[in-house]
Amino acid sequence: MLVLPSEHRGLFKQPFGTLFPEFSDVVPQLSGRIVCTVGDVVTHSALARGIIPAVGVIDGFTMRSPYLAMPDVPHRILRVKNPAGAITDELTAVLAEAVKAAPCMILVDGEEDLAVLPLIGLLPDGALVLYGQPNEGVVVCEVTSALRQRAADLLSCFVSV
Repeated sequence: MLVLPSEHRGLFKQPFGTLFPEFSDVVPQLSGRIVCTVGDVVTHSALARGIIPAVGVIDGFTMRSPYLAMPDVPHRILRVKNPAGAITDELTAVLAEAVKAAPCMILVDGEEDLAVLPLIGLLPDGALVLYGQPNEGVVVCEVTSALRQRAADLLSCFVSV
């Protein structure tokens, strides 16, 4: 399991891609693309507009409060435990399984926020990963070799336990 030391948490305050204030601003970019979502609100926003994420990762919470607005999930659901501030081997394995068997929804018992990093490493160039930036909007990350390297650099800040 990889754990993010508290001294490196500030690295994750800045958006990892392009920030859009509203989900509706993102919709025109999604057509014909592999779209993955991380977070309950972003996943709900996609599903509510008929956009089926190839991989959706949720934990049933938003900003540490229960999120009860999720519509019915129209595809396979995988479950995994992953504590806050960590990326377990199990989470990475389930992400890989979901990418291969898309569309899939991953329900995390714990916290899903950091799933963006290993997910980027599993997706092909041109895929999009969307996640919520609390109180700011939705972040869109287009998978490229440069983004994979940036994710790997951030993962190097974690410690293995």
